[in-house]
Amino acid sequence: MPRVSAQQLLNGLRAAGEATRLRILVLLARAEFNVKDLTQILGQSQPRVSRHLKLLTEAGLVERFHEGSWAFFRLSDDGAEAGLIRALIDLADPGDPVLARDWARAEAIREERQRAAQDYFRRHAAEWDSIRALHVSEADVEAAMRDALGPGPFDLIVDLGTGTGRCLELFAPICRRGLGIDLNKEMLSYARARLDRPDLRHLQVRHGDLFHLPIDDAAADAVVLHQVLHYLDDPAKAIAEAARILKPDGKLLIADFAPHELEFLRESHAHSRLGFEDAQMRDWLLRHGLRVGSYRTLTPARGERGQKLTVAMWLAIKRKAAAGMSGPQREAA
Repeated sequence: MPRVSAQQLLNGLRAAGEATRLRILVLLARAEFNVKDLTQILGQSQPRVSRHLKLLTEAGLVERFHEGSWAFFRLSDDGAEAGLIRALIDLADPGDPVLARDWARAEAIREERQRAAQDYFRRHAAEWDSIRALHVSEADVEAAMRDALGPGPFDLIVDLGTGTGRCLELFAPICRRGLGIDLNKEMLSYARARLDRPDLRHLQVRHGDLFHLPIDDAAADAVVLHQVLHYLDDPAKAIAEAARILKPDGKLLIADFAPHELEFLRESHAHSRLGFEDAQMRDWLLRHGLRVGSYRTLTPARGERGQKLTVAMWLAIKRKAAAGMSGPQREAA
């Protein structure tokens, strides 16, 4: 744990040194919750809980992030104060009657979330299965993605258009933090429920626009775009945003369809693009400060060709020279 100054130590202890705020911190160390969740768990009013959360956020102990009209909270990952509070929380007895009761109520809320997420998944499972059946097996695609990205370790992996959160789960063993971004709030609810496991607490999902990511420049070691670009009217703009958030020498992994002629995907499944030519993708990558490190295709077995689609995979590396480009230069690139 990093060293903290005397003032940081006092600030952190003052913020945590109140019964309700300590209960909130213990809860947020184990899962993400919104204000409504916390009012139900703690049995307190919304204004009172919001006030406590404001103080904890201002002290740097808690992070607040929006998902539509809701705001979710979790324990901060960065900063000396966050390390201090995590160390203190580790000393708390989980069998303490108050903390145990809080967690029992929290578990009931999490189970309800998971039921709602599973209902959503079941309603759309047939559609997803029909798409998956069109290309080589998901296991083969995932194995190729792991090979392409390499063993890491990565400090931060960002999965754009995270959907069910499967890519975050896939790369969880090789990253310190994983962040998934998606516009669909129901999909985010499903992903959050799917990733709600002790071994995946370093993974998070957030509501966000792929064209305007809520992430700082040069923040990510790796970015993943898995079967996302074909839904977008402007794939190059999403690639530009991915390049912006990558560190120099950071990796961008793209897995999507090679060119095909299945028009029904455009009509019935909202596909804007019927696959991507290698030359077109390389042009977009080069224009946005990335060089292609590898390219491969996963082609269906001989007897399945014509019935199944080819998956194309690009691994691009952010050039160091691109790191100093200004916003206007990036737009012009």
